Amino acid sequence: MALSLENPALLPQQARLLELLTKLSFQKREVVLSSGKTSNFYIDCKQTSLTAEGHFLIGQLFCSVIASRAAKAEAIGGLTLGADPLASATATMSFLGGHPLAAFLIRKDAKGHGTEQFLEGMSNLRTGMPVVILEDVVTTGASTIKAIERARAAELDVIMALALVDRDEGGREAVEAHTPLVSLFTRHDFLA
Repeated sequence: MALSLENPALLPQQARLLELLTKLSFQKREVVLSSGKTSNFYIDCKQTSLTAEGHFLIGQLFCSVIASRAAKAEAIGGLTLGADPLASATATMSFLGGHPLAAFLIRKDAKGHGTEQFLEGMSNLRTGMPVVILEDVVTTGASTIKAIERARAAELDVIMALALVDRDEGGREAVEAHTPLVSLFTRHDFLA
């Protein structure tokens, strides 16, 4: 079920984001997921996060969750490509809210030239900086865990993971073996 927000004033924004995700991102059809599993539904969050309204709502809601559940966080980021618009939206809204969070992106493979690093945005980060890992959809948790491991390898302090949707397929438990996970929505919000 949808996350119960600490700020009830944001409930209309959460409801609107769910409406957008349902209309633009949710598909009830057979699909093979990145995990290799088959499913009878698919949620492509980028179809929502790349709209102006979706970007705004995600940034606003993620900032609210971070402020209430990971207030010491100073940066946000995740595995490219799903987390890229989430990090952008959250960083922008955090700046507008007066509590700027640095954004970083984690490559799936090390950069093949130049610095050959996994993380982009390192000049805005420091050793031990508390960060939140962002994710669009958690299924098995593998991509979230990869992001957590890469952030920790860069000597960042991962204090929480934050997802748009948890498919309730075992990913939460896998991620929570590494760090707490909060999601705005679960599969039940789409398949009710």
